Amino acid sequence: MAPGDRSGGRDIHIYDIKDPSTVLGGLILTNGVTNANFYSMVKIIFLFTSNFELQDKGNTKIEKDDDPLQPGNYYIYTTGPFSVNNEPWLLRTISLTTGTRVQSFCDAIRSRDSRCIISGKKAVMAHLDDWTGFEAAHVFPLAYEGHWTQNDYNRWITIPPQSGGTINSVQNGMLLRSDIHQLFDTYNLSINPDDNYKIVCFAIDGENLAGKYLDQQFRDDPQRPVDQLLRWHFRQAVLANMRGVGEPRFEHDFPPGSDIVGDILYGPKPGERMEFELFSRLAAQVELYDVSST
Repeated sequence: MAPGDRSGGRDIHIYDIKDPSTVLGGLILTNGVTNANFYSMVKIIFLFTSNFELQDKGNTKIEKDDDPLQPGNYYIYTTGPFSVNNEPWLLRTISLTTGTRVQSFCDAIRSRDSRCIISGKKAVMAHLDDWTGFEAAHVFPLAYEGHWTQNDYNRWITIPPQSGGTINSVQNGMLLRSDIHQLFDTYNLSINPDDNYKIVCFAIDGENLAGKYLDQQFRDDPQRPVDQLLRWHFRQAVLANMRGVGEPRFEHDFPPGSDIVGDILYGPKPGERMEFELFSRLAAQVELYDVSST
């Protein structure tokens, strides 16, 4: 089955008031999204040349307040032109944190967190070095280290790792329950550092996480992920889920014998996805080969 876009299930739709027949974007509304949050999201997916306001179907202005956003159609009203933000979205599927490069990253994340920092579930077998059901997640994906270096994201890191480059700093990671890690990697869930570290779900919330906040213990930890990286992930999640019909959702569960290459090559964004999958699945083996051959 071909991957679908992210427009299915939306109960928020965005229009230009001058062209109320063309949907420009939308959102699956979950708990915790306020009118002010919605305004900030709209400012991510569109570029404005003048001030704007949002109106509902009855031409009533939506205030930038903390009232819960209501399902419905919303119309952008502005005196100047605006355009869709073409900021690149970095394709991301389920990442596999393996190999010697990331071992120190995993160790640092486990030592700092000892629980899923989103759900709060504790790793009760951690004292036996059993982390089943928990994974060290990169906020900015390891597969895009070239992008990381090119844009000098190193400048945000003040705690370098023991090995593996600054992208593997403890400040670029957090411990997550395995299923929540998948939601985070696929941009179905993110954290808004500019709204008291609120958890924002962009898909149906089956875990009752949307609208909750990261606990104070984590927020006070000087080694926690830096705001700039959490903000980057949140912007990517907004672009992936709200711009146009949204980005594709990809299959990640490939049983033995599956035609993984065929699924990628005949699906959307084949080049980007192949590059990401090859890195995620083969980087550890390539690294081990390079180490053993030197």
